[in-house]
Amino acid sequence: MSFLDDERDAWRPCEALLELSDEQLVRPVGAAHGWSGRQLMGHLVAWQEVALDVARELAVNETSPIAARVAADWDSRGGDIVNAEIDARWAARPLTELREEFRRIAGELRGFLTVVPESRWIKNAANQRTLAEETLDHYEEHQADLDAILAAAAE
Repeated sequence: MSFLDDERDAWRPCEALLELSDEQLVRPVGAAHGWSGRQLMGHLVAWQEVALDVARELAVNETSPIAARVAADWDSRGGDIVNAEIDARWAARPLTELREEFRRIAGELRGFLTVVPESRWIKNAANQRTLAEETLDHYEEHQADLDAILAAAAE
């Protein structure tokens, strides 16, 4: 359960994005690599969706074809292209939908992981690494972006 507790604690600061107005969310922030809060939300949610899809597969299989497919795509096309596609996909969706997914997906992921056999994720280094990369590690990678976006909104 430590992973789930750690993930919940690491996600909590990101939830501050939900408190921003629509205007604050769409404003690009130079100190966040030019990203807006909206872009950060879409980016984080997209990778949480990957983790959720992996968890769904691990609930019924020892391995996750989705995890392998996503990793191969990342390696073959590169992160910039994959992330640009994620950005475009979320930019095309209504902000209300993004807010709903941002509220929902992390909790659904944590809930789903409670039914995945521990042997398939907690005790499986490769699967645990995949899930951590899409959640804990990813939140940490974007902490400075989050801080910059929240600081710009407070100005």
